[in-house]
Amino acid sequence: MWLLSADRAELEFFPTPESVPAPGYAILSHVWSRDPKDEQTFQETNDLRLRCSSTGENPRDLASAKIRDFCMLAERHGYRWVWVVTCCIDKSSSSELSEALNSMYRYYVLADVCYAYLLDVLYNSNLLKEGSEFRTSRWHSRGWTLQELIAPEIVVFVSSGPDGWSVLGSKADLAEVLQAITNVPVSVLRMEREVADIGIAARMSWAAQRQTTRPEDEAYCLMGIFGVYMSTLYGEGRNAFRRLQEEIMKHNVDTSIFAWGGIF
Repeated sequence: MWLLSADRAELEFFPTPESVPAPGYAILSHVWSRDPKDEQTFQETNDLRLRCSSTGENPRDLASAKIRDFCMLAERHGYRWVWVVTCCIDKSSSSELSEALNSMYRYYVLADVCYAYLLDVLYNSNLLKEGSEFRTSRWHSRGWTLQELIAPEIVVFVSSGPDGWSVLGSKADLAEVLQAITNVPVSVLRMEREVADIGIAARMSWAAQRQTTRPEDEAYCLMGIFGVYMSTLYGEGRNAFRRLQEEIMKHNVDTSIFAWGGIF
């Protein structure tokens, strides 16, 4: 896996997540900008490193605001390495992209901490109030953020403040309100119950109201939650969801999957 150095936002390759030196790595969960050009890519990150190698500048100072602020927060909390989906996967390589999508859940499980960045929540907002910015944040409506909520042991919610990113609270502290928003049980959020112990239909229901930009991601974002692996092929459309159902049935006899539509 590729990781960014927190002090310089430069890419370095590690053979496995377990090979990252203690205390491990911090990982980012976030909603992508509506304009993809706002998200820094793997290639742009490498280009910054090459540019700064000749000028002596720190690439982190020239990185996108999201990357820079995440690196700075992680560094303040004692982390040397961070992972961000937008710039730590070389999406020009179909094999690397497929490997990363199949490994994504594991990346989040093995992260020492996950920072969930909520751009649309004020740092001093009332998180628990009905209709609050926290309850209505786009982060809760996206497909990929479901596994990013469930997989890590520690999730820390952050938002922009006048002095950089500010901590809003943790998954454990906010478990009751998160259950009300997402339908994921408190026992799962607090790691008191294994995800695999929850019925297939119930796990599917957690994703029912979530959206993904690409139709294939409706299936790909759930692979880790169901413990299955399959090849990824953008262009197959919703056939990906049929393949996901088939893979689940190969490894699980829970017939509640049929409550989520037949397998054809």
